[in-house]
Amino acid sequence: MAGKNRQLKEAKVQEIKEKFEKAQSIVLASYQGLNVEEDTELRKKLREAGVEYKVYKNTLVTLASKELGLEGIAEYLEGPVSVAIGYDDATAPARILNDFAKDHKKLQLKAGIVEGQIFDEAKIKELASIPPKDVLIAKLLGSLKAPLSKFVYLINAIAEKNGSAEAAE
Repeated sequence: MAGKNRQLKEAKVQEIKEKFEKAQSIVLASYQGLNVEEDTELRKKLREAGVEYKVYKNTLVTLASKELGLEGIAEYLEGPVSVAIGYDDATAPARILNDFAKDHKKLQLKAGIVEGQIFDEAKIKELASIPPKDVLIAKLLGSLKAPLSKFVYLINAIAEKNGSAEAAE
């Protein structure tokens, strides 16, 4: 029986490692005190943003993170800890959890991992302030479009001026 339990734990550690390797960001949060409705609401928001939200045994997360060379994460794994894993948008887990924590004081950000670097709570909150990827792309395209629009307007004005000057001759 003990051998089977060990195999299950090893499989779970391997699963966690695989998820952590694929992730752009991982945020750890203390969720103790959230009621079922609040937890369901949080999970829905995370799922809609493509963020996976799990609760693993801290010892299994510690083992997986050690195998990945993320030694410093173990200090944040005390008490009930949830794990939000973002695969597409590195800021999504931090942003959603941080926004949710503003209205639900029992949810507390603990730490995170972004591209292999461990961030404390303060750094995760900074990360949460970065707009979503699609908003950043829209801002970039808008800033690129503005000078082009002005240039086109200027060319049209010159063409119209030259056209009216030729008509006057």
